[in-house]
Amino acid sequence: MENTKKQNWMRICFGLIVVLAGIITTITGYQQNKDGEITSEDKILFAGYFLVIIGILFLTNALIRCFAKKKVQNYSASDRAKRLAYAALFAALAYIGFQYFRFDLTIGSEKTAFHLGNTFVVLAALFLGGTWGGVAGAIGLTLADFTSGYVTSAPKTFFLKLCIGLIVGLVAHTICHISRAQSAKKILRTAIISSICGLTFNIIADPLVGYFYKKYLFGLPQDIAKTLAKLSSLTTAVNAVLSMIAAVVLYHALRPALEKSGLFFRLEVAQEDAAQTAELKKLREIAK
Repeated sequence: MENTKKQNWMRICFGLIVVLAGIITTITGYQQNKDGEITSEDKILFAGYFLVIIGILFLTNALIRCFAKKKVQNYSASDRAKRLAYAALFAALAYIGFQYFRFDLTIGSEKTAFHLGNTFVVLAALFLGGTWGGVAGAIGLTLADFTSGYVTSAPKTFFLKLCIGLIVGLVAHTICHISRAQSAKKILRTAIISSICGLTFNIIADPLVGYFYKKYLFGLPQDIAKTLAKLSSLTTAVNAVLSMIAAVVLYHALRPALEKSGLFFRLEVAQEDAAQTAELKKLREIAK
């Protein structure tokens, strides 16, 4: 047990170190790059952003391990099939949210869009957890990119949407245990906070990753890349607000109906079950 705690704290420290190194590298790149031209200093900025994102992923994984003190249920085959079916459903909804609820903004040969696809990434993470929800949303929106003229953005989309799901799942399930919450106020508050955390990451990361992604991998001129990044900041922020509101409203409306019908997928062991297990252990120790 002690070794596990030490390993978790080592992972957290490693994640923090990588994030700090990324921030320092980014600041250094900004200070050195004064002429705004494409130079080696831009590579320093890119390295800084990359380190920050990698550090956040390591930190998220470490926090999940650190805060997951409750035992997770051993799901039956039917529960696993249900979870897979839900994941496929949310992937399809994410695809529809982007493909059919989208307004494109075009600059030259490149474009960005207002859409509702992120709504179902957040909703999937709230219902299924960060990993399943993030993968479901990432697959749905990546397929949407391949079929709607955004093919070049597909790898970036998969990575960023997966991160949204992981962050929402970390806050909602690992830290706040939304699945076993009974109070409507707590459920609503947790859904709002976790949605804000995941989508705030996307507001920051999407334009930054997109800027260097377009400039270095596809060789776009710096002016166009900057314009696209600014436009992406606007569309991503609007998408985040709309997606947060829609996801919270849908979760708050759908959860009671799913609970009544027995279709709600509960991720964590209920508190009373954990208490009963602890009580049984004490009784066994006394009996011995």
